[in-house]
Amino acid sequence: MRLYAATIMLVAFLSGCASTGDWSSDTPTKSNPNSSKATRVNLKNQSVSKVYAPSDNLWIRIRDGFQMEPMNTPIEIEQVRWLSARPDYVHRSMARSSRYMFYIVQEVNARNMPTEIALLPFVESAFVTHAKSSAKAVGLWQFMPATGKDFRLTQNVFRDERRDVVQSTDAALDYLQRLYNQFGSWELALAAYNWGAGNISKAQKRNIAAGLPTDYLSLTMPKETRNYVPKLMAYRQIVLDPQAYGIVLPELENHPYFVALDIDSDIDVAVAIKLAEIPEQEFQNLNPSFNKPVILSNANQQILLPFAHAEIFQANLKNYNKSLSSWTAVKIAKTESVDQAAKTLGVDVDSLRSVNGIPKGMRIKAGSTVLIPKTSGRAGDVSSAMAENASLSLEKPAPPASNCAKTAKGTKNSKCPTAKSASKGNSSAKNAASQHKSASTGLAKSAKNGNSASSSSKGATKNP
Repeated sequence: MRLYAATIMLVAFLSGCASTGDWSSDTPTKSNPNSSKATRVNLKNQSVSKVYAPSDNLWIRIRDGFQMEPMNTPIEIEQVRWLSARPDYVHRSMARSSRYMFYIVQEVNARNMPTEIALLPFVESAFVTHAKSSAKAVGLWQFMPATGKDFRLTQNVFRDERRDVVQSTDAALDYLQRLYNQFGSWELALAAYNWGAGNISKAQKRNIAAGLPTDYLSLTMPKETRNYVPKLMAYRQIVLDPQAYGIVLPELENHPYFVALDIDSDIDVAVAIKLAEIPEQEFQNLNPSFNKPVILSNANQQILLPFAHAEIFQANLKNYNKSLSSWTAVKIAKTESVDQAAKTLGVDVDSLRSVNGIPKGMRIKAGSTVLIPKTSGRAGDVSSAMAENASLSLEKPAPPASNCAKTAKGTKNSKCPTAKSASKGNSSAKNAASQHKSASTGLAKSAKNGNSASSSSKGATKNP
């Protein structure tokens, strides 16, 4: 067995959205820029336990870093009331944050940003790593596909770094710093993070033309954006004085919750979980970016594990003498159905469809990358080029040729409608339309008389 996990990194850095039926995932990738910043521990002669930071109350550290001033607007006061009336909801989201908060606070401090920014995932995702909006924003920081691409967050067959705890946090803070430099205030930067920098600029230009101020409270903006900063400030108030609102904050210690493990051989997710002796859900909570059941060494990927389980992983890996990975990837040479591809590759069709998430009725386009079980003929790790550039493109099959194609002169096809029957069909359609119109008229009259059933309204949002 080849050596795996040559180093463990402490990621608490002390310095610093088609109707055509086609679908494709082809966002370009990048190397991991965070590797060079991390404090490293050599597994051969050092122990993970040696890199613990002094334990202290992280909430105190967060409070000490507050820089933004409360606006004390009616909206902010209402948001505080909403949260204080739901202590169970607040406690659940606070408990979820315990895995990630130290890393986020470390990064916020390293950039000299107000620690209110570390609370933003409460507003964006309630610290649910797999959160996905109707607009296709995902992750703790709710990155849209295009924005994630702008900040070099890989989105391909194997992983979606918009869900990666470390990568998405760094990208979000980069984005917020860019917005702050553009607008000169954290309130406007946050509004732009929600609504878009272009929209904030347009709103400011409208105010300038009208002779009005251009600060956050003076701009006209959508309700969601108008509530966005007050929601954050409401969480600030809860953290600042939880007892005043009947909230009990979970204990957060001032040291890293997790460490990041570099890998130098492909490893199945199931094997990593087994070696770390960690619940599957906990592994998913820390490693939500993996799209497939294998983690690729040539994609500059890391595994996040809690400290104690990182040490267990280290010990178990030394004694593991089986294959670490049971999957490999291949490129499809020609456009074909899943059945045809499975036959060509010599794999089970249901397995091919399931592991690659291919809906029934879709064909795999040429050049697509698919994951298949590893065999002796396909040994070795997935190549760097494939790991970094893999895409899966699907298409609907072409409709079958019509049975009513041109026939020889003088012959008839009993299955094809004649002009007379077509006319009859049109007549039926007209009758059906007339009936529909009559029914609609009847419903309209009934509604006018107050006899119609009421339609269901849109569900209320979770937060005012």
